[in-house]
Amino acid sequence: MTRETTPTARPRKRLLAAVLLLAALASGCGKPGTPPPKGPQPSALPTYQVRDASSITGSPTLDAARSRGHLVVGAKEDQPYLGQKNPATGEYSGFDIEIAKMVGAYLGFPPERIQFKTIASANRETALQNGQVDYYVGTYTINDNRKKLVGFAGPYFIAGQSLLVRKNDNSIHGPQDLDGKKVCSAAGSTPYQRIQSQFPKAKLIGYDTYSACVDNLITNQVDAVTTDNAILLGYAAKVPDELKVVGPPFSVEPYGIGVPKNDTVLRNAINDALEYNEQNGDWRRAFEATLGLSGEPAPTPPPIDRY
Repeated sequence: MTRETTPTARPRKRLLAAVLLLAALASGCGKPGTPPPKGPQPSALPTYQVRDASSITGSPTLDAARSRGHLVVGAKEDQPYLGQKNPATGEYSGFDIEIAKMVGAYLGFPPERIQFKTIASANRETALQNGQVDYYVGTYTINDNRKKLVGFAGPYFIAGQSLLVRKNDNSIHGPQDLDGKKVCSAAGSTPYQRIQSQFPKAKLIGYDTYSACVDNLITNQVDAVTTDNAILLGYAAKVPDELKVVGPPFSVEPYGIGVPKNDTVLRNAINDALEYNEQNGDWRRAFEATLGLSGEPAPTPPPIDRY
């Protein structure tokens, strides 16, 4: 008798099924699509010295944060190695999160007094204008149009738009190959707008998050995902047998920290914080412990634009 049909065998089968299910859940493989959460090891992250920032005065945003007892920082939650939220613990991790923490420490707030709040790309300006967040750190490209609505500290990193495709796709090598292809990006983002204006023959699809785009790429519903190369490298690093980044970057994206437009005191203080952490080595250590896990070497921090 080859099949196990005895009463003893049935519990054994049920036990094996339960073990396999638990293993799948523990590894984050509960559903197909977006690669499971993966972030920096806490032991490798820098510790930022909390300063006495009482000398920073005249910022209504900072005054409000001091009154409530904590900062509220806008962030992304679906960008591996940059800004990612662990669905089990609710904790955020990544390079952008470390930037937010080092700035917070310079402003007098330890990590436990920083509340991160996920804000979609299309809602960043509104969140800053309405006081929903004190500042925003989330692959936020500085440009002149946005400067009309909000202020920017930085830049703290320079990225460039690129393309993520399936590993077995040899038909796309750069934006010149996108005619007739289904290309996905975050609605309202700079990469979305660039494809729309410069490559109009692409079939552009917009979602609130890049993770939704990656879901659709993995399941063959779109042909490419486009955004900054730093974000795409993070996704590709999670499933290198399935995804790859192709072609050189075709834009320059200076990442800045968004602040309320007229809060010059806060903008200048954050610029000071960035310079301080670049000089003491914490910026590089934060990069190496987060975005550097994708294989990218730490670049030289860009010069800060104090406008």
